[in-house]
Amino acid sequence: MRAMALTLVYDGGCPFCRHFALRSELLGGIPDLVIRDGRSDHELRSMLRTRGYNISNGAVLMDGEQIWHGSEAIAMLCQNLTPSDPLLRILHGVFSDTRRANLLYPGLLAARQIALGLKGLPLDPDYRGA
Repeated sequence: MRAMALTLVYDGGCPFCRHFALRSELLGGIPDLVIRDGRSDHELRSMLRTRGYNISNGAVLMDGEQIWHGSEAIAMLCQNLTPSDPLLRILHGVFSDTRRANLLYPGLLAARQIALGLKGLPLDPDYRGA
């Protein structure tokens, strides 16, 4: 039994990230999963950055003081899923293996980069430009 709720911090500017996060919350079968939009939550983003985690380099999964980032976060989240949704079942099968998640995660980051570019958003929410 999990003592604390898992918290997924994602980039709310990315439509793929948002869709995955909302789907995981609603259909993932993880009791008390908390999802937080790291792009819109400056305080949370700042706290993560001071601990060495940047959401522009990947999602963050927290369980109390334990933090996973990027492919590790997605692998851990997928390992905890009990999906009732066909898409989440596929993602669970693909990304719950840590080695496979490490291999495929750069593709997810590339898709995020394209989506943010099309929306005119910077990859790093803290980037102010020149």
